[in-house]
Amino acid sequence: MPASQNSAAAPEATEGGFAVYVHWPFCQSKCPYCDFNSHVVAAVDQAQWADALARELEHMRALTGPRRVRSVFFGGGTPSLMLPATVDAVLAKIAGLWQMEEGAEITLEANPTSVEADRFKGYRAAGVNRLSLGVQSLDDAQLKFLGRLHSADEALRAIALARETFPRLSFDLIYARPGQTKEAWERELRAALAHAADHLSLYQLTIEPDTAFARLYEKGAFHLPDDDEAAALYALTGDICAETGLSAYEVSNYAKPGAESRHNLVYWRYGDYAGVGPGAHGRITSDGRRIATRARKMPGDWMASAERDGHGLEAMEEISASEQGDEMMLMGLRLSEGVLLARHARIAGAPIAEARIAALVADELLTRDGDIIRATGEGRMVLDAVLARLLA
Repeated sequence: MPASQNSAAAPEATEGGFAVYVHWPFCQSKCPYCDFNSHVVAAVDQAQWADALARELEHMRALTGPRRVRSVFFGGGTPSLMLPATVDAVLAKIAGLWQMEEGAEITLEANPTSVEADRFKGYRAAGVNRLSLGVQSLDDAQLKFLGRLHSADEALRAIALARETFPRLSFDLIYARPGQTKEAWERELRAALAHAADHLSLYQLTIEPDTAFARLYEKGAFHLPDDDEAAALYALTGDICAETGLSAYEVSNYAKPGAESRHNLVYWRYGDYAGVGPGAHGRITSDGRRIATRARKMPGDWMASAERDGHGLEAMEEISASEQGDEMMLMGLRLSEGVLLARHARIAGAPIAEARIAALVADELLTRDGDIIRATGEGRMVLDAVLARLLA
């Protein structure tokens, strides 16, 4: 991947940093729990897609001006269906438009099927230095329930190959599945930790609207653990991960010190990120204004727009100061490091009422350390309610 052509980066518009998100919307199959913008197609003209993404990246560079890229994230969909040459072309374009930070994190999401695992070395050569594997379970029956195409053995082989190929590795698991007991989850999580490197993303199964699971759930085809059972599984997850040195630096993410996802930290610390590709969202600072961007969702519509207009955006909306404050708090309280109240007040244009903070501290849902507030363990479990009270 070539070095950036920019000689220097402009000062950061926010303390959170700047990242680039690239959305690849194509999958081999649609998982029943997934509400992401993903589409099953037989074939993709990858050269055409690389060119269209390059056009939209150029448009984003015109909006953001010179910035220092802290991270690049290829998400989907299934980005490991991209050819390594496509990844290389996109990364070269990003490096030519902005200045890459020293040691910038470049993550690609992958599914652990053997055909994709064979591409790992090609992705590494293109510049990818962190892989995020969608393992989801280490139980074959549960993988089938979740609609995954790989087996537990394939997942373990992909994890081993990824550890050999990439400097950094994370993988995802979904828990709080139908009928899952604490004992069963503990066995599965401990098995996963035996293969993990330094980062795990552990998500409770949720029923999203307009998914296959939503339709089955409404018919009573399966039931999820109740709130108390889910809370017990969440607490157990944190305890087991802590035993192996992975702390819950965010609600659903666990890492050894220094191995946190730098890309997601840009989001959670309310930095700027340029989103390109169908359905991609972004938050950028342009001409001193904080702008929310949204690309056309359907791949065909996005492609036609990108080729015609040089981008596939369907919306650019300025975010008011109060909305920025709400967004920052919504993201920041997910982090164990918490939120700096002075920064929030500067972004929002006004401080949060001390009485609201004090009440949440008294209820043991927040802690306060000088100018920093953090959600407690119990507060994380009811974070929506905490935010409603804090930002009312």
